Amino acid sequence: MPLPTQKLTICGIPELPQHAAIGVSHVLSIIDTHEPRPDALDGYLRIDHLLLRFDDVVAEYPGFAACTPDHVREVLEFGERVHAVRDSHVLIHCHAGISRSTAAAAILMAQHAPGQEEAAFLRLLELRKHGWPNTRMVEFADRLLKRDGALMEGLVAYRRALLQAKPHLSEIIRNIGRGHELPA
Repeated sequence: MPLPTQKLTICGIPELPQHAAIGVSHVLSIIDTHEPRPDALDGYLRIDHLLLRFDDVVAEYPGFAACTPDHVREVLEFGERVHAVRDSHVLIHCHAGISRSTAAAAILMAQHAPGQEEAAFLRLLELRKHGWPNTRMVEFADRLLKRDGALMEGLVAYRRALLQAKPHLSEIIRNIGRGHELPA
C-alpha cells in the first residue's frame, strides 16, 4: 500500500503563526508537560486538534513525563480521523519541530501503509530540513501497529540518510545526550 497523499506540515511553536492561513484541516500539538498552550493555536480554532503533553525524552527520567503507549494510541486515533478526510492537510508541531513532531509525522504516514515504513521516514528528509524522531514514540507505535521492528528499521534508515547528508549532526546528537541513538 502506498504512503497516504495527505499534505503534511511539520513545525515548531515559533512557526505556528505562519501556517495558520494555509488550509490546515487537522493539528497535532505535542508540547512539554509544563509548557503553556501556545497562543498561536488560536489561529486554528475550528480545526480537528489534538493536544498531547509529554516531554521530549526517550526514557523514564525523574522530573520528566515520558511518552506512554496511551499517548501513541491517541496519535493513532487522530490518524484515523485524518485518514477519513479526503484531501486533509495535517500540521504537526512540538516545541522545536525536531523530535516528537517528526516521529508523529512518520507514524501517521506509515499507519495505513504497512510495508512502507522506511519510505515514511525517508519522506521526512523532504518535509523537515532537520529532525531526529523520538525513538520512544516510534518503539511504541511499532508495537501498537504490530510492525515487528519495521518502524524502527525505517527510523535507522532515516538517521543514516540524514547523517550522510549532514555528518556534523552526530556531534550535536552526542552533546544532547542521545548518542546511543546514532546508527552503528
